[in-house]
Amino acid sequence: MLRRRMLQVCLMGAGLLGALAAPAMAQDYPARNVKLVVPFGAGGPADVYARFIGAQLSEALKQPFVIENRPGAGAVIGTEEAARAAPDGYTLLMMSNAHTTNETLIAKKNYQLMRDFVAVAPINYSDLVMVINPDVPARNLQEFIALAKAKPGSMNYASSGPGTPYHMAGELFKALSGTDLVHVPHRGSGDARNSVLAGHVQMMIDAITTMAPNVEAGQMRALGVTGLKRSNVLPDVPTIAEAGVPKYEATIWVGIMAPAGTPKPIVERLNGEINKILARPQVQEQWTKQGAVPMRMTPAEFDAYMRADIDKWAEVVRVTGAKVQ
Repeated sequence: MLRRRMLQVCLMGAGLLGALAAPAMAQDYPARNVKLVVPFGAGGPADVYARFIGAQLSEALKQPFVIENRPGAGAVIGTEEAARAAPDGYTLLMMSNAHTTNETLIAKKNYQLMRDFVAVAPINYSDLVMVINPDVPARNLQEFIALAKAKPGSMNYASSGPGTPYHMAGELFKALSGTDLVHVPHRGSGDARNSVLAGHVQMMIDAITTMAPNVEAGQMRALGVTGLKRSNVLPDVPTIAEAGVPKYEATIWVGIMAPAGTPKPIVERLNGEINKILARPQVQEQWTKQGAVPMRMTPAEFDAYMRADIDKWAEVVRVTGAKVQ
């Protein structure tokens, strides 16, 4: 009886020490550099906002947040690297809805998103814009569709890789518009953008946040935006649904995850600091001008959001018949 009582006291003591250690763990974190893996190329939304958030977290937490771009295979290469990292809060993953799509689209990969990572925080979402090289003889979306239907398989569209929002937005457009466009995947969105600018590929659906300057400079011709309403960034460009493809909608969003097993106090501290950044009026004002909308959630809310997005894109993959090339 005495031995059992002593064991109970020891277990209670261990539990108390664990409870006291958790806040201390979060308070002491980070004690050194934190690596933020971006499995996309430089210049795209994930890279741009990873660098912004990384700089803000470095300032708030007094340790460098180092951005490491590891593009390739539709974000799989960098994501696999992050999945192998120690779950100690010193390696994070900048991810997007490419990851929720790839759960269905890419069956053979060495990780499962919701098994091998934990949700930290979303960052923002933005609409996309369909653009063509100005040399393409189409002044609006209907003319482009007519051109594509007149010569099936002769028109190409660029993306930053299989499963990325740009790829899936293109496949959804093909399905809803009844066009036969050829997908040309690139290593990153910057490479895809350059291919369209140079006229090697005719069309691309890209994030408004990064493509708007090219449209405003006359380097690209915008045919439609992918949201349910027109963008304040390109107010003269109709939505794709408005321009003649009913029910069309697509967005891009980005967020941060950590390897599974990362201590909850660290996850919660990162979530709190990120939400503070997103709540700043100057951040909201700056992003509104770019066409980006901050997303503030708890880790549990972000987890539920991603699981729902996986189900949503699984249905899109089924309907469109999208495949990895």
